[in-house]
Amino acid sequence: MKKILIALAVALSCVGVAHAERSFAVAPHAKHQQECSSCHVAYPPGLLPAASWERIVGHLNKHFGTDASLDAATTADIGAWLQAHAAREGRLAQEPQQDRISRAGWFVRQHDEVSANTWKRASIGSPANCSACHAEAARGNFNEHQVRIPK
Repeated sequence: MKKILIALAVALSCVGVAHAERSFAVAPHAKHQQECSSCHVAYPPGLLPAASWERIVGHLNKHFGTDASLDAATTADIGAWLQAHAAREGRLAQEPQQDRISRAGWFVRQHDEVSANTWKRASIGSPANCSACHAEAARGNFNEHQVRIPK
């Protein structure tokens, strides 16, 4: 009986870890919300490691093909907040190719059932448009049970 209870406790703790990987909610940062969400969802800082955020914030003049430059104080403020809440361990802490969330190994594994044609739908546009399928993405909630893939 004791072995069964231990196995159950381990299984339940794994469920908690899996669920935690789908929730990246942190207290919002006003400047991050204002500046980043003016073009795309203000990605939760826990989706990338600190080194990726440092490069992204350090090159806002070439932000994935767009000049997203901000004044020095705002850049430093947002950068410090992203660094403080960045992914620190596990799969999320691995630096993805080109610092793109959608190129991270964990992202690719989580979305392996989504076809290339689905990503190209006008209602989605690209894997970077989290809120197309994850209605709560702006709040850091990526629970797979709440996913709704638009047609």
